[in-house]
Amino acid sequence: MGEEELHQLIGGCLKQDRASQKMLYKVFYGFSMGICLRYANNRDEAAEVMNQGFYKVFTRIETYDRARPFKAWLGKIMMNVSIDYYRANLKMAYTDDLDKAEHLTDGELPDRKLNYDDLLKMVQKLPPAYRTVFNLFAIEGYTHEEIGELLHISPGTSKSNLHKARFKLKQMISEADSSGSKGNYNNGVDYSPIVAIKKTNIHSVYFDKNIRK
Repeated sequence: MGEEELHQLIGGCLKQDRASQKMLYKVFYGFSMGICLRYANNRDEAAEVMNQGFYKVFTRIETYDRARPFKAWLGKIMMNVSIDYYRANLKMAYTDDLDKAEHLTDGELPDRKLNYDDLLKMVQKLPPAYRTVFNLFAIEGYTHEEIGELLHISPGTSKSNLHKARFKLKQMISEADSSGSKGNYNNGVDYSPIVAIKKTNIHSVYFDKNIRK
C-alpha cells in the first residue's frame, strides 16, 4: 500500500468511516497478528488481543503523528495491549531473581536454523512470564531496566526470566533434534505470523551463544 493511500485510509478512520476502518484492519491484519502471536498462548488469544489493539487504534487514531511510520505506531500499540492482557488476565508470576537462576547454564546453543513457524511455536510454548521478557528483550530490543518498568518487576527478575527462556528454548531445540521432528505449525492458517520476527535476526536472536546479555 502506498503512502498516499495509507494516509487516505487514516483520514477516513479519523472520521470514523467504517469502510476505512475495515480496510485498515485488513491491510495490517497479518502484521498485527504476528506481534500478538508472539505473546499469546495460541491463535484465539492472539486474535482477542489483536482486536483490543485495533479498538485502541481506531479510538486513538488522532494521536498518530503522520510524520512517523504508521507501522511502528501500530506495532507499539499491539505490543502494549499484549503486555496489558497478560498482566491483567494471567497475572504472571515473576518470583525468581537472577541469583536463583545461577545454576542454569545456556552452554552453547544448537547451531541450527529452524523455519519461522517452528520458532514461533517454541516461543509460544514458553511460560507467559518468560515469553514476555524474551520478546521484549530479544525481539523488541528493550533493556532489562525498561522491561522492569513495563512489567513492574526488577531488572534482576527480567534477567532471570530471559535466562530461563533461553534455557527452555535450548531444551525444545534439543528435543526436536532428538525426535527428528521437522515441525509444521501452519495448520492451514491464512496469515503469516512470522512477519514480526526479523529474518536477519533469526539466528543471532535465538541461537547465537553471544546473544545480548
